[in-house]
Amino acid sequence: MRNKEISILVVGAGAIGGITAAFLKREGYNVGIVCKYDDYAKTISNDGIHVTGVCGNFTVTIPAWSDIKDVQVKKDLVLLATKATEMIGAARELKNVLKDKGQVVSMQNGICEDDLAEVLGREKIIGCVTGWGATMISRGSLEMTSAGEFILGYTDRPADTYLYDLAGILSSVVPTAVTDNILGHLYSKLIVNACITSLGAICGLYLGKMLSVTKIRKIFIEIIREAVAVSDAMNIKLEVFGERLDFHKFIMGDNLTASLRRHLTILFIGFRYRRLKSSSLQSLERGKPTEVDYLNGYIVRNGMSRNIAVPVNSAITGMIHEIEQKKRDISPDNFNDPVFDCFDN
Repeated sequence: MRNKEISILVVGAGAIGGITAAFLKREGYNVGIVCKYDDYAKTISNDGIHVTGVCGNFTVTIPAWSDIKDVQVKKDLVLLATKATEMIGAARELKNVLKDKGQVVSMQNGICEDDLAEVLGREKIIGCVTGWGATMISRGSLEMTSAGEFILGYTDRPADTYLYDLAGILSSVVPTAVTDNILGHLYSKLIVNACITSLGAICGLYLGKMLSVTKIRKIFIEIIREAVAVSDAMNIKLEVFGERLDFHKFIMGDNLTASLRRHLTILFIGFRYRRLKSSSLQSLERGKPTEVDYLNGYIVRNGMSRNIAVPVNSAITGMIHEIEQKKRDISPDNFNDPVFDCFDN
């Protein structure tokens, strides 16, 4: 598995996919990449991907295609780094590209493994948490904005030698851990995105400004309460996010001290990442759909199927769909909707 002749295809040449492919290629792995556009594919093949940021500064050329159908050689490993909204279409096309024993690593936000398994088979899917940040400055110019790690795991079985070997390969990019509780890690990250990414999409504010508002912090807390209730019902053991945020402890207690602790924690997050702009907001600004169905929508579907009330996550999911459909504007005024009146006190 550590043989650098293993045939790897990265699908998705955004910041995460592009940087991952660039590091693997620099380390000598046999890697190619699929992006959406012919001109971008030509840029990557001829001029390369230029990577900057906390990881250093380098440029590397990578064989690139604008369509999975153009990939002629079957692959041992696919790193699927598309948006969640595009992954099913990509997965269907991968059936003709993946070797019989090939594996697909799901690098999306949210929990997408079940949907991918329906297309490709559960035995081919590896869950992955991406714990580092990146942005696309321009096509072919990508910046790693924060350090972190990958976490890998199967959703239906314990880790095996293959998974540890894969971790060794991805360690060429960032430190990579292996877990027997990938759903616990994925769900913890989902909760964070359901709060930060989705609320930012509704109001259009940077994180610091958004979390300075008491009412929005109350909504933030209720998203977590609902999400934890659903994870408990699903028997998902939540992992501590970022080695600091224990969601069960966070929602514990109904007195003034506990409430103050929660609000101070959120204020700290807002201050530390005050210039963070929601990725879903950026998608909306580009006229693209968001991944809300795999974030708050995931909480809603699994809550409703288990008779757990999830009114806040349901309202947020609906609002974002209305924004996508041009039926609602992106504005802080969305938090004045009657559905949120209970947070005014």
